[in-house]
Amino acid sequence: MKLCIAEKPSVARDIAKVLGATTPKQGYMEGNGYCVTWTFGHLCTLKEPHDYGPQYKSWNLFLLPIIPNNFGIKLIPNKGVENQFKVIERLVAECDEVINCGDAGQEGELIQRWVLQKAKCNKPVHRLWISSLTEEAIKEGFASLKPAEDYKNLYLAGNARAVGDWLLGINATRLFTKKFGGNKAVLSIGRVQTPTLAMLVQRQKEIDAFTTEEYWELKTKYRDVIFNAAIDRLKTLDRAEKGLEYLKENIFEIVSFEIKEGREKNPRLFDLTGLQVEANKKYGYSAENTLNYIQSLYEKKHVTYPRVDTTYLSESLYPKIEGILRKMSFYQDLIAPLLEAPIPKSKAVFDDTKVTDHHAIIPTEVPPSQNLSREEKLIYDLIAKRFISVFYPECKISNTLVEGKVGTIPFKTSGKQILEPGWRAVYAKEPKDETEKEKDKEEEQTIPEFKVGETGPHDPMIHQGKTSPPKPYTEATLLRAMETAGKQVEDEELRELLKNNGIGRPSTRANIIETLFKRKYIEKKRKNLIATQTGIQLIDTIEDELLKSPELTGEWELKLRKIEKGEYEANHFKEELIQMVTELTEKVVYGKGKVINLEEEKVVKEKKKREPVAKKELQSWEEIKCPKCKEHHLIKGKTAVGCSDFKNCGFKVSFEIFGKKLSDKQLMDLIIKGKTSKLKGFSTHPENMTEGVLSMDEHFNIILV
Repeated sequence: MKLCIAEKPSVARDIAKVLGATTPKQGYMEGNGYCVTWTFGHLCTLKEPHDYGPQYKSWNLFLLPIIPNNFGIKLIPNKGVENQFKVIERLVAECDEVINCGDAGQEGELIQRWVLQKAKCNKPVHRLWISSLTEEAIKEGFASLKPAEDYKNLYLAGNARAVGDWLLGINATRLFTKKFGGNKAVLSIGRVQTPTLAMLVQRQKEIDAFTTEEYWELKTKYRDVIFNAAIDRLKTLDRAEKGLEYLKENIFEIVSFEIKEGREKNPRLFDLTGLQVEANKKYGYSAENTLNYIQSLYEKKHVTYPRVDTTYLSESLYPKIEGILRKMSFYQDLIAPLLEAPIPKSKAVFDDTKVTDHHAIIPTEVPPSQNLSREEKLIYDLIAKRFISVFYPECKISNTLVEGKVGTIPFKTSGKQILEPGWRAVYAKEPKDETEKEKDKEEEQTIPEFKVGETGPHDPMIHQGKTSPPKPYTEATLLRAMETAGKQVEDEELRELLKNNGIGRPSTRANIIETLFKRKYIEKKRKNLIATQTGIQLIDTIEDELLKSPELTGEWELKLRKIEKGEYEANHFKEELIQMVTELTEKVVYGKGKVINLEEEKVVKEKKKREPVAKKELQSWEEIKCPKCKEHHLIKGKTAVGCSDFKNCGFKVSFEIFGKKLSDKQLMDLIIKGKTSKLKGFSTHPENMTEGVLSMDEHFNIILV
């Protein structure tokens, strides 16, 4: 028997269906020589300090740093996790071969390896590595399974990351909490969290320290075109008025007139960060929400694997592109021109040397149904249009630059016209935001043909303005800053090169931002992210640059990527962090103490940090036995949950009862406990009851009381 272990029950169901393992069992599916089971994301976590010795239960400054000789793992303390692990452990003991079907990335590899390690697996292990959950992709993946050994470095990098985060997070959090927390709350320090907060605090300080100054600029209108004086801004109104008088006394002369044709490159395909940035700018979605929407689209088979950090496609994908485009029926007006000729195979899109674990996010050949949420439809639309646009021609533009003078004062203006829209045609009907409209208005000034040496009257004026402080970070700009370790980079090619030194991974950045919110180190005002007083004080307290420098954290990230490629030893990385933590501890313990005035926040205990992840996926319907026949398990259909042997047993509970749609939790309470909590919103009860407790009688009929 071959045992397949997926990362989620929903993914396990997709794999089981393709393999023909269609018989539901307690915690797994069986059939055709396969057993397909699942984890709920992480089942295991690194042991906590008190697991290495009871003395570490209390936070004692003088027991730091805590550095275990060997890092151990343990099950997350949760009943659902423990039950599912027992199922996996038994199946591992009984099978002939294990197929690791975890998410095809560093975290997915770590989750599976820890579970197999905990289950004492000594069976041969193969790896399923796929970029989408379509039936075709799963079949292709099983036809070309890889030896687990091929992914050993991926696991070593994931393990080194977890150990590094533990060493720094556990020790620095206890260290700063005991030294500076004043026994009021936990001061949370993290390898990625702290430099991210430091970037926000730095920007906040720049904004707070900024002094607005007035300035004046000279402009003039000649032949209905606005020209700007090419001189420094004037600091006083008096100088501006003298300049205006001078301009009125002299005529305008054209010094140079130049038209250059150019091209605007197509936008790149999305990686996860790029998608999160675009969704935040366009729809205001948080990074975490965007990740949830794209993950849902992936599990529904409409898009490829989302947790990626490349904007390129593998060259082997080229033959499939036309087929994917043809299936995107909703976008046929945009796709029809592409299908009139062979799809271009550009190095800007297809480049094996730029593809890491996975290729960029693109649609699959499974078009979305009408059942998607509004948010999922909008995210899919972003991906679909970006995918279509990369195969269009470049946009051809005309740039006009005109220089003039009035007496001795130089003037200049410029304009841009689109000659052939190319890829911009894909976005022609999209509404533009105010910033884009303003930019277009400035750039697309219609400029007539001027002749060098021509002169004439003009209409000079003074423009008064104020200097602006640096802009606060939004989630979009913060994600970009994390990607480039704080460097401001507009050019996409240069940004691609800096990704290896970014802080955090694409899949974890959203969680880092959410953690800063939960700790009350930052808050949101409209779209802007603002550092709170607690966040500012925490960063001011940390004197060690290593903890708060994005560049240095980026260097650690680069080492983790090198471990992944087999170019750096995982043990070296661990030793470097141990040395750093040891030196940091000595410096803080024997340094000066001060207490941070904390805003009210809840103490977050270490042992609870992983549990919410497990709870979300804890019970699947396949785990629950039918309450009526007590033999078969339940399955979830389109409109109801029922017994997998429904023909003989007949047990079924509809999602909608008396006009109210029940959540999964409410349905589970009804089936497992026999009743729900008090509910409102019933609209079709025969006795016109609108609220009450749903319960199941001895004949398995549903009644409202």
